[in-house]
Amino acid sequence: MPLDKRPLVVHLMYRFDTGGLENGVVNLVNHMPADRYRHAIVALSEITDFRNRIERKDVEFVALNKPPGQGIWQFPKLYKLFRSMRPAIVHSRNLAALECQLPAWAARVPVRIHGEHGRDVGDLDGSNTTYQRVRRVYRPFVHHYMALSRDLADYLVQKIHVPQSAITQVYNGVDTQRFKPAANGPLPIAGCPFDPSQHWLVGTVGRMQTVKDQVMLARAFVRALELAPQLKATMRLVMVGEGPLRAQAQAVLDAAGVTRLAWLPGERNDVPNIMRGLHAFALPSLAEGISNTILEAMASGLPVLATDVGGNADLVQRGQTGEITAAADPMAMAQRLVQLATEPQRANTMGLAGRQRVEAAFSMQAMVKNYQSVYDKQLRHAGVSQNPSSHA
Repeated sequence: MPLDKRPLVVHLMYRFDTGGLENGVVNLVNHMPADRYRHAIVALSEITDFRNRIERKDVEFVALNKPPGQGIWQFPKLYKLFRSMRPAIVHSRNLAALECQLPAWAARVPVRIHGEHGRDVGDLDGSNTTYQRVRRVYRPFVHHYMALSRDLADYLVQKIHVPQSAITQVYNGVDTQRFKPAANGPLPIAGCPFDPSQHWLVGTVGRMQTVKDQVMLARAFVRALELAPQLKATMRLVMVGEGPLRAQAQAVLDAAGVTRLAWLPGERNDVPNIMRGLHAFALPSLAEGISNTILEAMASGLPVLATDVGGNADLVQRGQTGEITAAADPMAMAQRLVQLATEPQRANTMGLAGRQRVEAAFSMQAMVKNYQSVYDKQLRHAGVSQNPSSHA
């Protein structure tokens, strides 16, 4: 068998499951030219059926099944794994995977990259000094950082003291062929009780966990109906995703007596079709990096109502492609919901502008080009040839 001369990139994260970070990895692997790099996905905990989103057949998957808690006991296992796999690049993502840079250094991995994709619920504004200290401890083992928003890049410079030259700020890309508007307006969603030709559907998609704050959206929906009771005839809420907040959001809706006006189906694997069945998209997060779901919604021709956290305001242009509101403020979101629902033509115009913005600035091609450029440049700096067997 001929020697495979493509450098191997190990993408390392805590868990490989449905989520924005993981979706970004899927898009990168699927769209990067296959003749340039090989890829492996290593999860500290588990790898779910989400792996089936990877289209390439030459990708290796490794789940370490790490128990919760201190990961230092995983270091020998990671060291052996890196020595066995012989990656040219280890690319870790977010704080939970950062400590893996130490065994990567010990295993003499030539290029070590770390990506900051968004904030944890325990550090919504980046002020957690423990997290800052941890990042500073591991900073010497990282060659280059990739930040998915200006906010995260500024955090690395100001709080972690990473040189600006060691940071690349890169936006996620979106597959504009997979996510695109329906030709003649929103289409019925399989299993959904609402008819988009008669109802105005606002929806959200994502893990239903604290940092995403879908409960706030449920409260905003209830408030919007109180502000504009006439909308009870037309406005409907769609909340797709699974997690601990699903029951809480349902309880809010039930208590307000609007159960029949909302649909919470749990996790779905037909997100493009979900998007094509909506009239608007809402993201009530408490923290974000650069949201894949915002980009997918914009690509689908939807106006986006998002909270003013992380990179959301980098994506959504106020009054042009959607609206930005304060986080954890259901009244502010309710007022914007009423505006969009009572001015459907304006909302539609915003959605079309969002689609144009994605095509111009957030294409998949641009994202892949940026990542590949960083990989290529770092390999050159490390003196690594395109033959992975040339390094120890």
